[in-house]
Amino acid sequence: MKDNQPITQDLVFVGGGHSHAIALKQFGMNPVPGVRVTLITDVSHTPYSGMLPGYVAGLYSFDDCHIDLQRLSQFANAVMVLDRAVGLDLQHNRVLLANHPPIAFDWLSLDIGSTPATLTVPGAADDTVPVKPISQFLHNWDRIVAEVAAHPDQPIRMAVVGGGAGGVELSLAIQSRLQQIYEAANLPSNLTLHLFHRGDRLIPERGKWAGQKLHQILEQRGAEVHLSESVAEIKRGEVRRWGDGEVSAKKVCCESGLTVECDWVFWVTQASAANWLASSGLATNQRGFVLVNNCLQSVSHPRVFAAGDVATMTHHPRPKAGVFAVRQGKPLVKNLRRALAHQPLHSFVPQKNF
Repeated sequence: MKDNQPITQDLVFVGGGHSHAIALKQFGMNPVPGVRVTLITDVSHTPYSGMLPGYVAGLYSFDDCHIDLQRLSQFANAVMVLDRAVGLDLQHNRVLLANHPPIAFDWLSLDIGSTPATLTVPGAADDTVPVKPISQFLHNWDRIVAEVAAHPDQPIRMAVVGGGAGGVELSLAIQSRLQQIYEAANLPSNLTLHLFHRGDRLIPERGKWAGQKLHQILEQRGAEVHLSESVAEIKRGEVRRWGDGEVSAKKVCCESGLTVECDWVFWVTQASAANWLASSGLATNQRGFVLVNNCLQSVSHPRVFAAGDVATMTHHPRPKAGVFAVRQGKPLVKNLRRALAHQPLHSFVPQKNF
């Protein structure tokens, strides 16, 4: 956009997710005259979720699996606002922020991802580490890796809650990364790893054989797999010395009466959406995700679009996985361009499988 081009419309992106990363690149390659683009994000580097297990396992560096949103915004000639969205004023078309004045929009696109549903389990919100938002999880994981590397002789107890594909992947990656540290220090493993799953087999979304095979691999690696165990509460235990600091133990309490004490509990259960989406007046499903039509446009507010985990297509619902967000990037761009030009939108049918 040229400096002397009058601004006629404001296009605001909230969230630096996969769909928006693609959209910003496309707008940078082919700008729309008269449109001011703004990105609101609470992180300056956004990770690609598909590479998360590889990063945890030590296969990728930080730069390998993160997108620099500042550089991307500069390429797209977009203003980047580093802040957290906390609400929408849809009557006046404004995004409400935690630490900045509201930002007005003519067209809005949401791609803020999801978080594991923890609020229904007492203690989970305060004493576990959700895998999403990914940036917060990685901050905790990097700290754990650094402490284990500095003190490999000290025992560490970990738990993963959720035996779907994400929980199984994370369990395997944790074991692999820490095993590398122990081998480099010529020490036996000091990791005790628990995996809790409410179902009677792992990764129920896949075939029975795959779940059985992964169960076998986890146990061969020393993990303790607890099937048909629903976590009912997380209690805070005693504080103990760990590394150069302290860690508060967490008691994972199951409905069956099983109680396991761990130092770190990672929560990888069914995804949920930010509460402010539904409270703003947007149409959402029962889990709070924004309902969009085949054009990725809100079914209740036509000036609002949504993609990635935060959105649920009313006619084509799909699992909350990054691969679908990536595939939504180009259709989102096409329809935002058409909306800016006041042209009819084009329908999009996502692929059915990963």
